[in-house]
Amino acid sequence: MSDSSAERIKCLIIGSGPAGYTAAIYAARANMAPVLYTGKEPGGQLTITNDVENYPGYPDGIMGPQMMEDFKNQALRFGTDIRYEMIEKVDFTGPVHKIWSETGHEIHADAVIISTGASARWLGLESEQRLMSKGVSACAVCDGFFFRGQEVAIVGAGDTAAEEATYLAKLCKKVHLLVRRDEMRASKIMQERVFKTPNLEVHWNTVTEEILGTDEVEGVRIANTVTGEKEILNVTGFFVAIGHKPNTDLFDGWINMDDNKYIKTVSGRTFTNIEGVFASGDAQDHIYRQAVTAAGSGCMAALDAERYLSEKGII
Repeated sequence: MSDSSAERIKCLIIGSGPAGYTAAIYAARANMAPVLYTGKEPGGQLTITNDVENYPGYPDGIMGPQMMEDFKNQALRFGTDIRYEMIEKVDFTGPVHKIWSETGHEIHADAVIISTGASARWLGLESEQRLMSKGVSACAVCDGFFFRGQEVAIVGAGDTAAEEATYLAKLCKKVHLLVRRDEMRASKIMQERVFKTPNLEVHWNTVTEEILGTDEVEGVRIANTVTGEKEILNVTGFFVAIGHKPNTDLFDGWINMDDNKYIKTVSGRTFTNIEGVFASGDAQDHIYRQAVTAAGSGCMAALDAERYLSEKGII
C-alpha cells in the first residue's frame, strides 16, 4: 500500500559504481535534483580493485577505492543527495515509480536510473578472498597488464574464460587454464583459439584447492578429479572467469531481462520496457564490463532521463 506522505523526487538512482555516480553528476547538473542510494557496496566492484591504469584522465593510475571517492565527491559537488542504504522493493505499475528503502522509507520518483552493477562469481576459497587484489582478480582485461612476462592461472570453461585466457597469453610467459570437466562450454571457435595458443596449457578435470602465498600469490595447488593427483603451479597471478551475476533480483517481474538476468535495454539507448526507468552499467552490460563503459552508459541514462522529464514537463 502506498503512503500519502511518501517523498516525491524527480530522479532516483539506484547503485553507486561508475555508472551510478556518473548518472548523478549529469542529472544534478541538469537540475534533476537526483537522489542516489548506494546499496550495500558503495562504489561497486572498483572498491575491491587496487590499481586502475586504464581509465582516461589518470596517467599515473589510481586505486579503485580512491577513484570511486573522486566520483562520489564530484556528484556531491553538484548537489546529489547520496544515501547509504539499500533499496528493497519497487512498484513500477504506474507513471510515478514507487520505491522503498530498507528502512521502509517510500519514494515516488518520476524517473529511475538502475545502476546496480554485477558481482563476479568466486570459487569460495578463503585464500581467494585473502589474496584479492594481491594477485587474485576477476578481470583479465583490467589486471592482466600487471603480469606481463609472468606465469598465471585462470579458472573457467566458457567463452569469457577462453577469451581472457587468450588475452593473458599475449602478455604472459605462460597461462594455465583450469577446467573442471573434460570439456569446455566455450564455443568451438573460442576453443580453437585456446588450443592454437602455444603458451596456453589446458588442465582438464582440474579443481583449485588453494591459492598459495601470504601477501601475494606465489602459486596454486590443483587436484585432478579423476586421478586425485595434486600439483602446485608456480604462478604469480590467479584469475577467476566463472561468470558474473547481475544485481537485478530487485527488479524481477518488472523489468525485462535476458536468461542470465541482465536487464534488456533498447539498442544504443538505456530505455527499459518500463517508461521512465533506465538501466546503465554492468546491470545491463555483460560484454564489456569496464569502468569507462559503465560511466559512459551512466551518462547516457541521465541524458535519456533528462529528455524524458523534459517531455513530461517535469523539468
